Order: sequence, then structure tokens, then C-alpha cells
Amino acid sequence: MNTSVALTCVVIVLARVTDMSLDTLRTASVVQGRRGFAAILGFCEAFVFILVVAQVLRNFDHKVYALAYATGYALGTWLGISIEQRLAFGRQLATIVTRQGAAMAVRLAAAGYRVAQVQGEAQDGDIRIVYVEVARRSSPLLLRHAVAADPDCFCVVNDLRMAGYIPHRSAPVQAR
Repeated sequence: MNTSVALTCVVIVLARVTDMSLDTLRTASVVQGRRGFAAILGFCEAFVFILVVAQVLRNFDHKVYALAYATGYALGTWLGISIEQRLAFGRQLATIVTRQGAAMAVRLAAAGYRVAQVQGEAQDGDIRIVYVEVARRSSPLLLRHAVAADPDCFCVVNDLRMAGYIPHRSAPVQAR
């Protein structure tokens, strides 16, 4: 393999890493309903693809270019997911099933979380289901708080796409 082919392979890999990282971030943004951010990422992704990747692929005269293309695709997807997880945009709803509901709610509220709870029944007795809305990047900390309050709790965390938002109020709303 000569220097020109090797350099072209590096350009293909880097272009696909960039393109696919942007694509992965854009897809996550679309799912979360972040239209503006998704549109900007889509523009950048298309720009990279048209200027770099399409140009390189027009001169696809070496089979090793296909390997470079696939490598960049895979690495770009991995990098895009890694970046998206690091940015951790969005909100989540944690559902915590516990027998220590009152203590759990008090502890989480004292830590600054918005908490709602309901009484429930399981096969082996009464339970509490505690709901907590949290920023996605704060979910690991919330789960540590929950397990500290009840090591036997069961937690489910779901991404949240809100249709509306009820602001947290420290005082009751006055009727007009």
C-alpha cells in the first residue's frame, strides 16, 4: 500500500467518524424532540458527507477503502453514543418501588428532588411507588440516594419527553 492510499484511508476513517458521530447525536436529538439542535447537527453531518466522504468515495478504486469506510462508520457510531451519554441531555422519570416509602420520600425531598408517591400492593405485602423527575445526568446520584435509603428498593428509570410542565412551587397557588 502506497502513501497516497494510506492517507486516503485515514481521511475516509476520520470523515466517517465525524459524519457518524454527528448522525448518532442527531438521531438522539430527534428522539428527544430537540428539533433545532437536530437540524444543526443534520446540516453539519450533510456538509461533512458531501464535501469529504462523497469526494473520497468517487475515487473508490482500492478495496481497502471499503474497510476504511466500515471502520469509520463503526468508530463514529461508538464515538457518537459515547458523546451523547456524556452530554446526557434530557430528563428522566425514576420509579422506585420500596417498602420504606415515607423514609425514601423524605430523604429524596431533603436532597432536593421532586417526589410523588403512591401506595401499592405486591404479592407479599404493601409497597410504596416513589416517582422522581430528574435530569438525566443526575440519575446515577438519585439511584445512590435511593439505595442508601432502602438497599432492597427496585428502580426503573425511563427517558421523559414531557407534553407539559408543572413548575415546582414553594408556596400554594392563590386563587384569583
